[in-house]
Amino acid sequence: MALIRTVFQDELDGVSQTLQDLSEMVIASIGTATEAILNADLKLAEEVIKSDDHIDAIQHELDARIIEIIARQQPVATDLRALVTALRISADLERMGDMAHHVAKTARLRHPNQAIPAPATEIISHMGTVAKNMAQKMGQVISTRSTDLSLEVEKDDDQMDELHRRLITTIIEMKWESGVEGAIDLTLVGRYFERYADHAVSVARRINFLVTGSYR
Repeated sequence: MALIRTVFQDELDGVSQTLQDLSEMVIASIGTATEAILNADLKLAEEVIKSDDHIDAIQHELDARIIEIIARQQPVATDLRALVTALRISADLERMGDMAHHVAKTARLRHPNQAIPAPATEIISHMGTVAKNMAQKMGQVISTRSTDLSLEVEKDDDQMDELHRRLITTIIEMKWESGVEGAIDLTLVGRYFERYADHAVSVARRINFLVTGSYR
């Protein structure tokens, strides 16, 4: 029985490590995507788009592995909660990769032109910074299971929401010279960053549930 438990624990540790690996990948993706769209950098945009395929593949493999572990080990209580939570976290991380992918695709779509008009570059740059900082804290929450740090991720989301409101106000109030297409691009890009941050919060909340057994 001790040997069986050791093997099972190794499998749980492997799931946790894969989640950490995925978090590092989506952190890198949003940073690169932000740089790509601010600088109209096609090479960086293509890197993010390509990396999203890798993120998807890892997430699909992880989900299959978790389902196989549940079927074979039939875990209960805390172990079952850990595996079900991992399934949900992997989905959030995959969506974060998708949001970075969408930002990069917008940069590629408008290349060699600049997708972000000058009046909005500061806000988008700030949104990219906040998104990456939130994801880095989220990665630490995954590895440490710190409930205090998970609260910080949620508080940081208030900053992202404020930036998103500022962006919409800028689009509405500024003397717009980029046409309808430009307004749509900027609105969508802002939404991608905002949704990326929402998924980071979701991961933090799921870890809090894993540790405490209840949602805030």
